[in-house]
Amino acid sequence: MAKLLIIVITYLIGSISFAVVVSAVMGLSDPRTYGSKNPGATNIIRSGNKVAAILTLFGDIFKGWITVWLVKNIGPAYQLDACAVALVSISVFLGHIYPVFFCFKGGKGVATAAGVLLAIEPVLGIATAAMWLIIAFLFRYSSLAALITALFVPFCYLSLFGCNPIAVAIILMGILLVWRHRKNISNLLAKRERRIGDKERALNCSSNGSAY
Repeated sequence: MAKLLIIVITYLIGSISFAVVVSAVMGLSDPRTYGSKNPGATNIIRSGNKVAAILTLFGDIFKGWITVWLVKNIGPAYQLDACAVALVSISVFLGHIYPVFFCFKGGKGVATAAGVLLAIEPVLGIATAAMWLIIAFLFRYSSLAALITALFVPFCYLSLFGCNPIAVAIILMGILLVWRHRKNISNLLAKRERRIGDKERALNCSSNGSAY
């Protein structure tokens, strides 16, 4: 019963779309109405407001990190094991990509997944973030960076820690991340994917997807 309650709570926390909330508080247009129409930091930065994009990014990372960190570090006192950590990891991630507060239409989940990884294994989380930044900087495709890291992380975790409930959760997140980027994959193959920093094009084009 305790696990079910925590899963529901973490899903609801994950359903908080910081892209929409930050935009509303700062008096900006709803990110679901322009650019890729994806409620994430990548789409917001294309609007030209870097502060809003940074706040969105850290908000999405934080909700993934705080939920998993609390269960991992405080949960054992309440008989919550690695299985509970895995379930919470998936539930907060699902909340982000399928938020109940926004008709189940959320972001791509990269930032929230990064927060989850930082809570599970900080070194792996930092290494993953570094890999995303390097790929994004070199190629200027946030979606490509997300896809490569989504494929890299499960293999890396399995190599270091073996197969366990948390590994299963990470694999599932990786699969969902790739699935959420299926339009981006098509655009990359067709050389139609927008690059990071393409503000004007992003605001005038139809939805192609965003990495977060």
